[in-house]
Amino acid sequence: MKILVSDPISDQGVEILKKEFDVDIATGLKPDELIAKIGNYEALIVRSETQVTKDVINAGKKLKIIGRAGVGVDNIDVNAATERGIIVINAPEGNTISAAEHTIAMMMAMSRNIPQANASLKGKKWDRKKFMGVEVRGKTLGVVGLGRIGAEVAKRAQGMEMNILAYDPFISPERANELGVELTTVIDIVKRADYITVHTPLTKETKDLISTKDFAVMKKGARIINCARGGIINEEALAKAVKEGIVSGAAIDVFVTEPPFDSPLIELDRVIMTPHLGASTEEAQINVAISVAEQIVNSLKGLPVKNAINMPYIKPDAMQVLEPYFPLAEKIGKLCMYLIGSNYEKVEISYCGEIAEHNVAPLTLAVLKGLLEPVLGPGVNYVNAPIIAKERKIKIIESKSKTNQGYSSQIAVKLTKKGEEKIVSGTIVGKESRIVQIDEYRIDVVPSKYMIVARHKDHPNIIGPCCIILGKNNINIAGMQVGRITAGGEAIMVLNIDSEVDEAILDDIKAVSGIIDAKLVVL
Repeated sequence: MKILVSDPISDQGVEILKKEFDVDIATGLKPDELIAKIGNYEALIVRSETQVTKDVINAGKKLKIIGRAGVGVDNIDVNAATERGIIVINAPEGNTISAAEHTIAMMMAMSRNIPQANASLKGKKWDRKKFMGVEVRGKTLGVVGLGRIGAEVAKRAQGMEMNILAYDPFISPERANELGVELTTVIDIVKRADYITVHTPLTKETKDLISTKDFAVMKKGARIINCARGGIINEEALAKAVKEGIVSGAAIDVFVTEPPFDSPLIELDRVIMTPHLGASTEEAQINVAISVAEQIVNSLKGLPVKNAINMPYIKPDAMQVLEPYFPLAEKIGKLCMYLIGSNYEKVEISYCGEIAEHNVAPLTLAVLKGLLEPVLGPGVNYVNAPIIAKERKIKIIESKSKTNQGYSSQIAVKLTKKGEEKIVSGTIVGKESRIVQIDEYRIDVVPSKYMIVARHKDHPNIIGPCCIILGKNNINIAGMQVGRITAGGEAIMVLNIDSEVDEAILDDIKAVSGIIDAKLVVL
């Protein structure tokens, strides 16, 4: 078998590959050149330069695995790879220390005006007063996102005697105590912190997480750091806050558009910028190359890989039985997450009927992926989902019963959050996923990408007004199911819709007399 390396990676990684397989290194390939070449290889290794498009994947007739020597897989069409049964892997742990250290370096450089002072001195100026700095000792650092990198940043900041506030929707109070941080909200961090650093993935929920409304209530003189993903902090709003003196300084390594030559930040003296250097250390590049190389070797030998983005490792005979249940399990997990929100303490997953006769552990991973992905983004996979849950002190209970509950097989997920419980159950009918229970209500819903789930009083003139609101906003309704226990009590309504609705439309639905609550679900 042959491996193609189309972007430069560390020699240590290449040597691991060459011990087992034939390796060709061909960097700087144009798209048509890569398409013409890829058909001869079982594995492809890239960094960020090579664009692994659907056309490239379809041309890779022998491809079994694609490895990204780094964290992000934005340059790989993961959906196309999944359709072809090609595993996509990355190396999410290799740059943790490098990214954390770069965050600290940026914070210190900003605090002491080091880039500006360096440029001034090299311009033959001796202006010490202009570059008066501040100490970080005793200051409050707000860490938004307390995953691997955020936790390492907090650890280093504590060594500099800083006070740490933190926000992470999946961090439990126990985990926060272990890290020595005060768990709070984003808005509280904005109001109290002297320094704010973000360490979340870029998702719909985290895009513009800190924007105009946040700068309006921000502690005057705060300093901002972003070494995570461009777009988490709104660049225009940040530039305005710097100009108005709300923000004393900013240190930015990542941008919405890279290179950021048109960014409003680039002309501001109090903003220091680096060209996406968070993972650019010799050690990080060696680590990610070795990690990807080892996983490629394991995969081509038929062994499990640890950082599969799009699928778990399952024996072929078990896969025939479990395959239809993977999308169902993920959808149940996501639906639970949207209905109860984050910060749940316990996940109980039960398998009933024929499916309980098999090893359901991979399906539990699919449920966890569905639960975590809406907040943490596409970096959550079947391998790291349980690790992430464990880090956040989420208790996971799995049970099996061969007794069916009216269906040949059924998966039920119950989340517990401060005494509140949310239950979602589903099954497979033919080859189609069905949601058959939400809390105590029996329903029969084919899950779609967009759904509205509403609890309401069981009396006339509720469903109609909700549908009228959607119609007036040009939102097409593809399906509707209603479940109740007793006439005149409470009921649940699930609307399948063809497009997303904004908060204003959802608020209009909530305002309908008799509606108790309404939530948008995006699967």
